[in-house]
Amino acid sequence: MRLTSFTDYGLRALMRIASDPSRGYSTAELAEEFALSRHHLTKIVQRLAQGGIVTTRRGGGGGAILARPADQIRLGTVVRLLEDGQALVECFAQDGGACSIGGCCRLKVRLRAAEAAFLADLDRSTLADIALPQRAVPA
Repeated sequence: MRLTSFTDYGLRALMRIASDPSRGYSTAELAEEFALSRHHLTKIVQRLAQGGIVTTRRGGGGGAILARPADQIRLGTVVRLLEDGQALVECFAQDGGACSIGGCCRLKVRLRAAEAAFLADLDRSTLADIALPQRAVPA
């Protein structure tokens, strides 16, 4: 199973935000730390905010903060949110994709079960389990 870079980057950002949930993290700060596109990260943070994972504030002292404690945010929930609309295989797409096998395929049910098991395993862990260590503040 392969996650999109959208989800990968979103999880990295959340790992940092969870390291110090009392402060806001700007997309510029997160983009610099992880060497990511700020524009792409802004879209990710917007999706996380729409999904109720983070809240955002503008201005000085603003940025993204967790909407609830990290130990209440399940990793499976985050992955489902960020991977929304990304089919594991073409035939899982909403329009059914261009699969030429059709109704006799016995692989689809096994892939659905594997995907469900993957997400169920992630549901056993929370963001608190994977939070990065708090960064040292220069003296």
